Amino acid sequence: MTLRVVPQKKLEMEHSIVTGRQYRRFRQSGVTYLAVLFLVAVMGVLWAAVGEIWSTANQREKEKELLLIGAQFRDAIRQYYEHSPGILKKYPGTLEDLMKDERQPGTQRYLRKLFFDPMTKSNNWGLVMSPMGGIMGVHSFSDVHPIKSAIFLEADSDLTGKQKYSEWQFVYRPAPLAVPVR
Repeated sequence: MTLRVVPQKKLEMEHSIVTGRQYRRFRQSGVTYLAVLFLVAVMGVLWAAVGEIWSTANQREKEKELLLIGAQFRDAIRQYYEHSPGILKKYPGTLEDLMKDERQPGTQRYLRKLFFDPMTKSNNWGLVMSPMGGIMGVHSFSDVHPIKSAIFLEADSDLTGKQKYSEWQFVYRPAPLAVPVR
């Protein structure tokens, strides 16, 4: 048996030689990795777009709910004001007065419950006070910019162009008394 001494440099060259089949496999493994990275990036962009659409749709639903609840508060305040006994009309002192009005012989209920503000998810409402005393309207405390800024119903026409939900005030103002002309 003879021992053959192979120089170190020659051994390194033999190990670094890659056959054709190994070279193709080595080259293709990078392409698969890049394809997976590209797929993950595209999926991330799509999920972000879906999230944005969902968020906008959710905000629009909350806006509709705020408009509905605000109209119910305004109507309840109107009924409370118009059903005031005697000549002097009064606004409610608290929102709870809208749920139980005991100024007349039978208890009147203008609201069944106090609604939650859909924008803040709280039952804490901003109150618009009348100069003569009492609550003449409500508003949200949300400082978020509304999506809807125009094309409101006539009762909500003063909401046009408002920059925050907290500026959306649902107020009952009685019609001025007509003065006969002589």
